[in-house]
Amino acid sequence: MERPGGAVLGGVAAPDADADESELTGAGPTAPREGRRPVALPGASQPGPALLRAATTAAVALCLTTVLVHVLLVFLHVAPPNPLSQQYSRQINAWVFPLFEQNWRLFAPDPESVNRQIVARTMHTAPDGSVRVSDWSDLTAVDNAAVRHNPFPSHTAQNMLRRAWSCYLETHGADDLPRTQRALMTQQYLANIAADRVAAHRGGTFESIQLRVVTLPVAAPAADGTRPAAVAPKPVDTRYLPWWKVESHGN
Repeated sequence: MERPGGAVLGGVAAPDADADESELTGAGPTAPREGRRPVALPGASQPGPALLRAATTAAVALCLTTVLVHVLLVFLHVAPPNPLSQQYSRQINAWVFPLFEQNWRLFAPDPESVNRQIVARTMHTAPDGSVRVSDWSDLTAVDNAAVRHNPFPSHTAQNMLRRAWSCYLETHGADDLPRTQRALMTQQYLANIAADRVAAHRGGTFESIQLRVVTLPVAAPAADGTRPAAVAPKPVDTRYLPWWKVESHGN
C-alpha cells in the first residue's frame, strides 16, 4: 500500500485528490479553469448584446438625422427667400405642408374679421345607376359645439377645418382649379377632412362630396361695448365648391 501521490488500496490506485473531475469521468476536454470559474473558450462570441448595441446605435442615428432634416426644412420654410429654399421649394413644401406649417401669427396675430360657416353634402350612386344627394351638414357647428364650454378643446375642433379652408383660399382662384401640386394637395386635404367629419357624425354611404362656404362679417359691438343680440350679420359671400371624388365611405 502506497500513498505518495495516489494510494493503492486493494491493488487499485486511488484517485488523486487534485485530479480534475473530467479526467475521472472520461469526458472530453473542457474549458480551462481559472480559480474554479469557467472561462470562455477562445473564439466564442456573444451576438445578443452586440446586435442590441448596433440596433440602438442605428435607431439613435436615424432619429438624430430625421430631427436635423426636419429642423433644416422648417428653417428654410420660414426663412426669407434664398437660392437654397428656391431650388428645393418642392421638397420643402412636400415636407412642411400640411402638418408642419409655420407662421409668425403667434407674435403678430391677425384677428379674424369674418366668420365662415362650412357645410357639406354627399352624393351616392347606387348599383342601378340612381343618384342620391344628402342634405347639408353644418361642419362648423359641430366644431363650435365641441369647443364651447370645453376648458381644454382639441386642436382638431378649433383649427383643422378652419386652417384647411384658409390654405385652400391661398392656393386656389375663383375657378377652384388646382394649378400647382400644393393646390391639389390642399384640395384633397380639405375634401378628406369634410368626408371624415360627415361619415363620423351622420354616416351613410357616399363617394362624392360638395362644400358650401358662407362668409359672415363679425358684427360690430354696440356703443356701450356690448354686441346687440337682435342684429344678425348678413352673409357677404356664399361659395359653392365643385363635387369632389373621395374615398368611398359606408361600404
